[in-house]
Amino acid sequence: MNRIFLFVLDSFGVGEASDAKEYGDISSHTLKSISESKQFKVKVMENLGLYNIDNVNVLKPISNPIGAYGKLEEQSKGKDTTTGHWEMMGLISKIAMPTFPNGFPQTFINEFEKEIKTKVLCNKAYSGTEVIKDYGQEHLKTKYPIVYTSGDSVFQIAAHEDIISLDKLYEYCQIARNLLKDDLAVGRVIARPFTGTFPNFYRTPNRHDFSLQPNKNVLNYLSDNHLDVIGVGKISDIFNNSGITKKILTKNNNDCLDKIDILAKEEFNGLCFINLVDFDMVYGHRNDVDGYAQAISYFDNWLGNFITKINDNDLIIITADHGCDPKTPSTDHSREYVPLLVYKKNIKPINLGIRLTFADIGKTITDIFNIDNDLPGTSFKGAIK
Repeated sequence: MNRIFLFVLDSFGVGEASDAKEYGDISSHTLKSISESKQFKVKVMENLGLYNIDNVNVLKPISNPIGAYGKLEEQSKGKDTTTGHWEMMGLISKIAMPTFPNGFPQTFINEFEKEIKTKVLCNKAYSGTEVIKDYGQEHLKTKYPIVYTSGDSVFQIAAHEDIISLDKLYEYCQIARNLLKDDLAVGRVIARPFTGTFPNFYRTPNRHDFSLQPNKNVLNYLSDNHLDVIGVGKISDIFNNSGITKKILTKNNNDCLDKIDILAKEEFNGLCFINLVDFDMVYGHRNDVDGYAQAISYFDNWLGNFITKINDNDLIIITADHGCDPKTPSTDHSREYVPLLVYKKNIKPINLGIRLTFADIGKTITDIFNIDNDLPGTSFKGAIK
């Protein structure tokens, strides 16, 4: 039995990428920003080699790390969740998925309204918490759904759960997903339900993502070879369930980690692919430095306990899909390198260097399971024996 636990700490970047200037992200460094908070305590990842990563320049490297460490640069165009996760699994997006900083074309909005048989509100780039604050009362009065976007390739629909049922909201999202094709083919359509009363509206955990269908990737190669592919958090949404043999939905980071504790007691043979979204959604996008630092510290403390429970053949990989520096004026994602921390019992502690693509993770996973494929990436399996 070989079990791989791949943790994506959503938005945990480790410094501006070489092409950060093209994205307006010069000087972005998510790790450095949160490391300056008094809430930041990550002794376990420090021991794995977090500060030993080349040019990370955050706090002091340790002399004897217990894990393999490095960082990865994204080759895909864009800096969002979909492209980051897809590249890890061997899909490099040469053309950026479309974004709509000025809102979606009116021709599309007209068609969407016709299909859902109601008008919509907003159609602008907006913060998710601010849009329900600014449009929530009008939504309650008119019962029109709120549509908006962000710096990412997304079409988002917000609705109060007492006004538009979850089933109806998800139906609206599926209709939008079917309509958003060709030049409008955003990476994700996202249902953003909320509740409460003005001015205290708040988003509920019933978010649901409707992604594009990915091409054949590492997840398909694993499942086609009768291996387990367990998607935890929003992984199944990101890959539109492609290649997933079991999905575990979660409400937040803590719920996610609780479910991993349970899963770790079970026998499976394959990949457990985990996304911890709160770092990005709750803290990065809201420029909450202390909240981000506290959440990372909670994960690190949990990780210390988790490491003591794994089997001899289990492998842990920790990475991210992009950055989201909470100290920059922007609330959008940032184009950054992402960390690569690898641990198993009796691993060879080694500097894995600066890897040229996120796809090295997927290539390593298929290499571990001896699955031939022509996907991009370079395996580091041999380096960590």
